[in-house]
Amino acid sequence: MKSPLPLKPESVASAAPAASGPLASFARFVVFGGGIGVLSSATVPLLAAVMPWAAANAVITIASTLLCTELHARFTFRTGRRAEWRQHWQSAGSATAAYVVTCTAMFILHTVQPSPGMLTEQVVYLGASGLAGIGRFMVLRLFVFATGRNRTRVPMRATNSARLPALLAA
Repeated sequence: MKSPLPLKPESVASAAPAASGPLASFARFVVFGGGIGVLSSATVPLLAAVMPWAAANAVITIASTLLCTELHARFTFRTGRRAEWRQHWQSAGSATAAYVVTCTAMFILHTVQPSPGMLTEQVVYLGASGLAGIGRFMVLRLFVFATGRNRTRVPMRATNSARLPALLAA
């Protein structure tokens, strides 16, 4: 049954595009992803008290990826619905790629400098994480959670027919 009430007041509807632009989406991506990351890093040691650390890390990684995908679908990219299984798998794939990037960066660091200091390790790790995060945001925004407005394409016929009068007049 349709509601007779409008979904959004006019003042909110006119402000929605600005609030869902790439910078606003990126800010939400950082807040949700970073917030879940901080909670996860605090939860792994607690869970590791009752099971092996690798198992605790795997459980928390899976749970946090599922939670982040839901948050990104609903709030970061404002799809208006829950994440589908396809989006969960693609998000997990992008998280795996980000993991590979940070591991590769650390491997290269330890190959170039066999015993780097903790500060150097943190700079390299955080730099790689930042770059991987930007890449992951772009993949999620442009492919995984892209909506109709992000995928709109102008048909060639409409573009060419709009130019036709100008070409004929010349």
